[in-house]
Parts: sequence; C-alpha cells; structure tokens
Amino acid sequence: MRERILLIFKFLVLVFGLSILVYIKEALPIISGYGCKIVCSGVFVAGRTPEAVIRDDLGSFPLNFGTYTVDRTDSSVTGSVLGMATRVAVYRSGLGATLVSGMTEEVLKEQRIERAGMPAVEPDSVDWPMGDRVREERVNRGGMGLSVAVGKAFGDGRERRTGTRAVIVLYHGQIVAERYAPGFDRHTRLTGWSMTKGITNALVGILVNEGRLNIYQAAPVEAWEEDQRSKITVADLLHMESGLRWWEFYAGPSDATQMLFKEKDMGAYAVRSAVRNPPRKVFNYSSGTANILSSIIRKAVPDSDYYRFPYEQLFYKTGMYSAVLEPDAGGTFVGSSYCYATARDWARFGLLYLQDGVWNGQRILPKGWVDFTQTGDAATEDSYGALWWLNKGLRHPKLPADCYSCEGYEGQYIWVIPSRDVVVVRLACEHGGRLDPDAFVPGVLGSLR
Repeated sequence: MRERILLIFKFLVLVFGLSILVYIKEALPIISGYGCKIVCSGVFVAGRTPEAVIRDDLGSFPLNFGTYTVDRTDSSVTGSVLGMATRVAVYRSGLGATLVSGMTEEVLKEQRIERAGMPAVEPDSVDWPMGDRVREERVNRGGMGLSVAVGKAFGDGRERRTGTRAVIVLYHGQIVAERYAPGFDRHTRLTGWSMTKGITNALVGILVNEGRLNIYQAAPVEAWEEDQRSKITVADLLHMESGLRWWEFYAGPSDATQMLFKEKDMGAYAVRSAVRNPPRKVFNYSSGTANILSSIIRKAVPDSDYYRFPYEQLFYKTGMYSAVLEPDAGGTFVGSSYCYATARDWARFGLLYLQDGVWNGQRILPKGWVDFTQTGDAATEDSYGALWWLNKGLRHPKLPADCYSCEGYEGQYIWVIPSRDVVVVRLACEHGGRLDPDAFVPGVLGSLR
C-alpha cells in the first residue's frame, strides 16, 4: 500500500510539473508580447519615456520579469522574459504599434497602407468641443466640492491611490473639471483598452447609416454560412449574445490573451470559435466578438478607404484629432482593445453619444442608434447594450439608472449620464487598486450646480 501511495504521489508530481511547463510555454510569449505592445504604444504613441512605461505599466508580477529594449532608429521594441520568448512590436506613423505575429518584422513593415491625412487645423485656436480652446472660467465651475470629488480619484487626503492618470468632467457640453497625474497632460494619448469597443459600435452605426450593414441580418462571415453559426446576426454580436465559446481572462493563457498577443488576424481567430449556446440566450463578454465585428467592418469598406474610414467618418468629424486606432499584424483594426486618445478626445466621444450621435448639427450616427446602444436584450438583464455597459438594472446602485458607459481594462471609463447632461472620463492603470464608481461618480454629480 505504501509503495502504491508513493507511486501515485510521484505521478501527481510529474503531472503537476508537466502542467507548469506547459503553462510557462504558453504564458511567456503572452507576457513578452503584452510588454512589447505596451512599451511600443507608450513610447511612440503616447510620447512617454521607456523608463516610465516599464516602471508604471509593467511593474507588477509577472510582467516585471520582462526585459524590453527600445530602438528609436527602427521605431520598434524587443522584449523577452528571462531571456526567453522574444517578441517584437513595431510602430508605424498614423497606425500606432503592432505586435509582430504570424509573419516577420520585415514583411509587416512592407505592408502598403494608405493612411488618413490629418486636417490642417490648430485645435488650440478653435473653441471646445471641436477644438481645445477652453474658457478658463468654465473649468472647475463646480467649485471646491467638484475639486474634492475629482481629487478622490487621485488619492487626495486619505483616499486610496488607484492609479488615476486623467479625469475630465463635462457638464452641459463644457469642461468643468480636468486634472492629470504627474507625467501626464492634455496632450498625452492614453489607452482605452475595451473602451475601444465603443468606437467599434460607432463604426458599425456609421455603416448602418450608409446602408452598408443590416444588423438584423445574418453576420456576413463566410465560414459560418454552412453551419449553425449562420443564425448569428450582427446585433447578436453587438450584444455579446452570439452563443460562441469564449474565455475572457487576462491573468494567464486564455482565448483573449491568445488572440491579442499571439495571433496575426485576431478576427479570424475569433471566427473559429465553436458554438456553446443558441444566439440570444446567454450573455458572454468577449473581445473576440468585437474583433469579429472589426473583420465585418473591414469587408464592408473598400480596401482603398479602409484605413481612412474611422478617421474621416468619426474622429476628424468630432475633433478627435489625437485618436489612433491600431491594427493587428494582418492589418485589421483591433476593435476590441487598441485605441489611444487624449482624455479630451475620449470625452468628445462620450459627448457624441450624449448628443444622440449629432455633432455640430451633423448626424454622425443614424437616428435611433444611441437608443439601440442603450437597449439590452433578454440575456443581458439590462446590464449590457450594444458594446456599452448599462445601469438600467442598477449594476451600480448609486449611479443614475440611465447612466451607460464604455469600460476598459485597468480602470478606463466613459460614463454618459443623460438625465444630468454629464460625461465623466477617468483613465488609469490600476494594478489592482480599483476605483469604485459608486463612490466616485455620485460625488462628482453631487458637486455640479
């Protein structure tokens, strides 16, 4: 009996050891890929120093095991973990950073991409919201109460620090509070992570307005035409109710991290997901779903217009001149996660939705699109609309029920609150020090008058 127990113990130790080795093999390229992408975007898109990005964005376990080298002559970043799993990310002007996956660095750089031309405009000479000229008397019009409320996000007084980098409050369309952490300012592009899904919502809406997409028809995915996935509509994808299998997990290998940090074509990877449930029965939050929509958008726009499309049809029309939507190695915009913009431009995006998709009298989103965005389906229980989070079911009990939001990894938020005519933007790198919306947002609203 003792020998049998010892044999079983040795077997379990062997299985455990092999599991650890498999985990490490899968995890190391994800860690180094994540680090490369973050450093490349942080340095070349956001304009921060490599030291600051590595210290502040990659300083926690296990990311702090990575080593990263920035090559400014080549606009690239090379990274590895303990000398293993070397990855490279490349910056291209107008496109941002792309992680090299499924091809060589040389092939990636040879891609011919027609970028959008920046309009000849000086934002500081144009009044908000189309430009950045702001009347100083309007800022902090909420007085000391608003300053104190905003300060809580930055750890003022005895408040816990939560990695906040920027906060902007819009009231009746105007900036009434704006604050940045040291090392950041109104010119710093900051990541939105999953707030980018809100951008994807807008791009789908624009295509609907142009008659290029019908969200109630079967999703135009060729690989699904001959199986049960042919029943999935574009609206199902927008509501995260496709029924596809997906594991949204960021602390290790998962569907999400495999897609974001190992795959050349992220949408194609997500398209291969198998069916788990019938459409419209189960809500399953999925960055893969957003990148399937990104692939659909790419197919709906002519190749010659694709890389200009989000800029000319959304960003430049709303004064979001800083916005950079980054593509995967296959050339498709990563509509789940990879948009960088200044805090003011993220606020402009929220204001577009507060104004029912209209900007300076021009309808950018189709009539009724913002209402659709705020409408959940049976499976979401009033907590999720079309790529935006809802509060109709009082997911946050202390926030107004009509509040809806874009939310991203590590504490990125755009809260739109129609009943108060307010937009609140908060950008951060939390590293576990989470800001509680139920404590922060009501304090801001209570100080406005």
